[in-house]
Amino acid sequence: MRVSVLNPDGTPVMPTKPSRARRWLKDGKAVIVHNDLKVFCIQLVAEPSGRKTQDMVVGIDPGKLFTGIGVQTSKATLFTAHLILPFKSITKKMSSRRQLRRTRRGRRINRKVAFKSRAHRQKRFSNRRQGKLPPSIRANKQLELRVVKELLKLFPISHIRYEVIKARTENGKGKGFSPAMVGQKIMLQWLENLRPTTTQYGWQTSILRQQLGLAKDKTDKSKQSPETHANDGIALAASHFMSFEQFHTANTRGHHWVGQVEVTSSPFRVISRPHIYRRQLHFENPDTGGMRKRKGGTVTPFGFRSGDLVKASKSGTVITGWIGGFTNSEKSKNVSVYDHNWKQIGQYALSKLELLQRSTGICVAKMNYCPTPYLRRTR
Repeated sequence: MRVSVLNPDGTPVMPTKPSRARRWLKDGKAVIVHNDLKVFCIQLVAEPSGRKTQDMVVGIDPGKLFTGIGVQTSKATLFTAHLILPFKSITKKMSSRRQLRRTRRGRRINRKVAFKSRAHRQKRFSNRRQGKLPPSIRANKQLELRVVKELLKLFPISHIRYEVIKARTENGKGKGFSPAMVGQKIMLQWLENLRPTTTQYGWQTSILRQQLGLAKDKTDKSKQSPETHANDGIALAASHFMSFEQFHTANTRGHHWVGQVEVTSSPFRVISRPHIYRRQLHFENPDTGGMRKRKGGTVTPFGFRSGDLVKASKSGTVITGWIGGFTNSEKSKNVSVYDHNWKQIGQYALSKLELLQRSTGICVAKMNYCPTPYLRRTR
C-alpha cells in the first residue's frame, strides 16, 4: 500500500509508505487533506528536498455499463476503481422526456383546422448535422474523464493507456456498432489534452493480464470486485513497463517478455453518479385546481441538496449515504438516503441526519473486498 503525497503548493509527488506518512504526521511535517475519491492523502508543510518523479500510468478499460481504472508504477499498484456508468439511467430519462414532449405538442395542436393553419413550431436548428454525442454516451465519458482528473490531483501521472473497443452487435438487420465504441475518438482527444495517451486492443490487454497472473471474472460484469474490470485497468497500465518483443540469436529465435512490474494490493473504490432529476413542471397532467405534482429538483427545504453525503442513525444503527429526495407534508418531514448503487436505504428524520460533505457529483464507496493479486516479476 502507498499513501498519496502532495507538495506545499498542491502538486502531487511520488507516494510514500504508510509508516513514513504516520511519522511525518506525528512530527508535524505533513497534514491530512481530503479529496473527492476518498483516498488517504497527506500534504507536506515544508518544501521537499526534491521533486523528481518516476513513470506512473493510469489504465482505462471502458465499457457500456462499467469501466475499470488502475494506476500502476513499475514497483506498486496505487489505485483501482470500478465505475458504474449512467448509461441506463440517462437512456430512460431521455425516453421519458421524448414521450412527454410529444404528448404536450399533441395537446396544443387543433386538428380540426387545415394542416397548413395548425400551430406547428418550426425547427430551431438542423438536427441532421451528426456532430454531437448522444447524451448517454457523453455522460459515460464525462464520468471517466472526471475520475481521471481527480487522479491527476493525487498522483504524478505521466501517461494514460486507453483500450480501444472493436465490437459489433446483431440488430436484426445486420451488424451495428456497439454503444461502447461510440465516443472513443472524442474521449481520446480529451485525454490527450491532459497527458500523453496510448491505445491498445483488448486481446493485448488479455495476454498481459494472464502474464501478470491477474484473475478475470466474466460470469457477472456487474460484480463490484477488482476481478471484473479493475484488473484490466492494471494490465493496461502495466503495458507501459512491459512488452512482448521478438528476439533472435545464433541458434534460437522467438518472442519473450521485456520489462519488469510488480502488482500489489491497493485501495479499491466503486464510483457512480447520483441519479438527480431535473425539475419537471409538465411531468403529469394538472390535478383538480390546476396543480401539478412535484417532480425533480436538487434543493430541499431543509438545507440539504440531492447528492450530499450524510450520516444517518435509526434504532442504534448508523449508516452513510447520499441525499436523494424528501417528504414535506403536515404529517412527516423526512429525507430519503441512498447508497452508491442508488438504492434507497430508508427515510430519516431531520434530527437523525448529519451533513458530512456537500455534493461533488460522484458517489464513492470504499469496498472492504480487495484481494491481493498474484505477485510476479517478469524480466
